[in-house]
Amino acid sequence: MPAARPTTDAKLTTLFLDMLAAEQGAGDNTLAAYRRDLEDLSSFLGGRKSSFAAAGTDDLRAFLADLDTRGFKSASVARRLSAIRHLYRFMLNERMRKDDPAAILSGPKRGRGLPKVLSIADVDRLLEKAKELTEAPDRSPLQTLRGKRLSCLLEVLYATGLRVSELVSLPLSAARRDARMIAVRGKGDKERLVPLNDASKQSMADYLAALDQSRKSKTSGTATSKWLFPSFGESGHLSRQHFARELKDLAIAAGLAPRLVSPHVLRHAFASHLLHNGADLRIVQTLLGHTDISTTQIYTHVVEERLKSLVRDLHPLAEK
Repeated sequence: MPAARPTTDAKLTTLFLDMLAAEQGAGDNTLAAYRRDLEDLSSFLGGRKSSFAAAGTDDLRAFLADLDTRGFKSASVARRLSAIRHLYRFMLNERMRKDDPAAILSGPKRGRGLPKVLSIADVDRLLEKAKELTEAPDRSPLQTLRGKRLSCLLEVLYATGLRVSELVSLPLSAARRDARMIAVRGKGDKERLVPLNDASKQSMADYLAALDQSRKSKTSGTATSKWLFPSFGESGHLSRQHFARELKDLAIAAGLAPRLVSPHVLRHAFASHLLHNGADLRIVQTLLGHTDISTTQIYTHVVEERLKSLVRDLHPLAEK
């Protein structure tokens, strides 16, 4: 039924996103994704002379069918259905509607895909190639600085499993010489402590030394900043997209397929390699900053393979 307090789709979207940010601590990327999904729904409903407040279940089913016609993958359709369900649950709770037209909608059936993972050897190739590029004698001071920055980004990412947004926005204080742990502010503005290994600390020190030297010689073009990876962009620090592009270029130089390499894939590698070597799933959950253990359980296949290997190699009755 129509809302008791009718309003435009745009205003409803803003109210809904404000609720997600305030009550659920949704981050900027999550809010942006929800906004895009709901704007698409609003546009579709407008073509049917309808709106969020007036739409029925058949309208929403037609939207999902339209997504399929447009070639959306099942994962994308499922995400948009999630946005729709959350929106109408919000409208029902706020008494903007007396019913929930999304309650009986069913999404596309899909298996949960396993994350892409690089082998330990692949990660070693990336790290070695990044280090090799920083030591090339024919590179300019600026190229050397950028190489050391990329090497530092890689070392810290693989050592900590940070989300790429957390990595590029690390404060300069994260590189303190005596720091064995860094405080990371993640999704929902929640803070967690993540340990650093010796390789990542050394890489930070090398990068900062190069950054200081370039500033003294005025070759970096960046002034002193509160960020570990400063940039001229609006945020003041390196963007996720810039790092992703540099990483794909590095993958090509290392002889790896660039489509298989991304910051998120390295985060997966961090988690999978820890579990493969015996880490507890709950510990990995904490390190990754997952609120729910079910999110971390996409890696259970790694644990299962390790257990099978243990039984095969160590059980007295196992086949030799």
